[in-house]
Formats: sequence, structure tokens, C-alpha cells
Amino acid sequence: MIATSEEIKLHSDIFFKLSGAMDSNLEVMEKRFGVLISATNDGAKVSGEAQGVENCARLIRLLTELIKQGQTVSKVLVERCADMIAEGDEGDVLDMFKETVAVTARGKKIVCKTLAQRSYVRAIKKNTLTFAVGPAGTGKTYLAVALAVNAFKRGEVERIILTRPAIEAGEKLGFLPGDLQMKVDPYLRPLYDALEEMFGVDNYSNLIEKGIIEIAPLAFMRGRTLHRSFIILDEGQNTTEEQMKMFLTRLGDGSKVVVTGDITQIDLPHGGRSGLKQATQILSDIDGIAVCRLTDKDVVRHELVQKIVKAYDKAKEE
Repeated sequence: MIATSEEIKLHSDIFFKLSGAMDSNLEVMEKRFGVLISATNDGAKVSGEAQGVENCARLIRLLTELIKQGQTVSKVLVERCADMIAEGDEGDVLDMFKETVAVTARGKKIVCKTLAQRSYVRAIKKNTLTFAVGPAGTGKTYLAVALAVNAFKRGEVERIILTRPAIEAGEKLGFLPGDLQMKVDPYLRPLYDALEEMFGVDNYSNLIEKGIIEIAPLAFMRGRTLHRSFIILDEGQNTTEEQMKMFLTRLGDGSKVVVTGDITQIDLPHGGRSGLKQATQILSDIDGIAVCRLTDKDVVRHELVQKIVKAYDKAKEE
């Protein structure tokens, strides 16, 4: 083992933002690369084994540029960028954060937070039908909704249609109070929330009343042909093979379809076969159809979500 060190010049404000609360970000870097990071009069000093020092210094420089772009450095972002450093992808990271996917009603810019997310967004823009398969928290549905709103605002589509199968994840719909709409509303709540953030509550409610935005259980899609619409099927892993075929054949002229799901969380009763699994296997080679796969590295929720996903994946392998 060859011990070495490298000094990096940083403005004090940058170093403060880089360090995180109680130096939590520095602790992540030190643990990840097996180095020691200390403050100097001009910035920071990284000490340790040569390869670890080199990679950590690259990470610090990358994070510094992101801070200058206005990004907030969290422990999750540090881990994510460290992965990109290890894979030699840091050259694409700065460009990734510069690409705005959408802007919310309050003016917040939505950007991709991983390279896989960026590939997913580009796939949706390029293809008529896109499948997104990955664990919870990877932004599959949220990014699709953001792109649907953009397409509507640009006049590329006339309607936004969001649907998902009303399959119980351990609970029974029949025990919930109210009529059918009240029973399925909890299952569609994530879609409501994303649309309200993009359009604003008042505009969203107005578009719902006019039928321009439609949110409905998958069963309501049967027998329809959907023209000039941006259609998102969420929780696609809980469709049967027959339901998935029914849904995909609703596609009409000028429409775009995104199907999202997590094949590790299939809630179909009696061991039913997932339509999402079948579709991604038999349709991936067709021109105009893309299959995007996200992993635990693309989880952008609380840092514990990524660890939970990894733990379950490890337990399943064992």
C-alpha cells in the first residue's frame, strides 16, 4: 500500500457546503475511499492509499462543480457520484444536471439524478412505447408524469391518461369504505400528487373536470382506442399477461405510452404471471419500443430506501 496525499483548493463556502451537516458528507467519502479528509487554509487535504486519494479528489472536484451549479450536496448524492466515479462516468454528470426535464408550477426545476434516469428520459422522448423496470424510489412514475405534462403543454398530445391495476398489496379493496372510485383513489394517489405538483392544484382540478387529464383503474381502458394521448401505466408488474396485451393494444395515432413497474413486488393472486415481465421479454427488439432498467443505485428517495432495497435483494439472492 502506497500512502500519499493531495491538496485541493476550495473556497471556504464551497468546503462548508461540501462537508454537509456535522461533516456527514466527508464521512461518507472517507469510508467509501478509505481516506482521511482534513481542512486546510486553502481548502482540503486528502490522505491515504494512492487510488483512494485519486478517486476521492475527483469526487470532490465533481461535487464542487455541482455546488457551483446550485446543487445541494447530500449523502445520497455523494454516494451516487462516487458510483459514477468508480464507473468512469463523471464526465457526463455535469451535463446531466444541466438538462431540465420539467419545471413544476412553483418554478422548481426537475433534473435527472442518475445516468440511468437520463437514459430513461431520453428513451421516452425517442420511442412510442417505453417500459421502465426498477425498484421503488427510482423516479419511474414521477419522470414519466413530468414528460407527459411537457408534451401536453407543447401541444404534442391532447390528453394525459394515467392508469394502474387496482391490485391489493396485502389488503382487500372490499373492506375499504365508499364506492369504486373511493376504493381505488388510494392506489392512484401517487399519480394525483405528481400532477398537482406539475400543474398546480387549480389548473390540475380544471383539467380533470374537462377530462383532459384522466386517472382511472386499468379495467376502464378495455374497448377504447386512445389517440393523441400520453398514457402512463403505473405498477405494471401487477397486470396479468392478458391485461397487458389489452392495454398495449389501446394505442392510437399520435400517442405515447410509458409502462412502469417493479418486478420484485408482484402482488398478483394465486401466483399469476406478470404481464410486465412477459412484455419486456417479447417486445424489447421491436423498433419504437424501449426497455429501461433502473437499479438500487438509482433510488432517489431517502438514503435508507436504497439500503432497504439492497438488503432485500441480498436476502433474495441468499
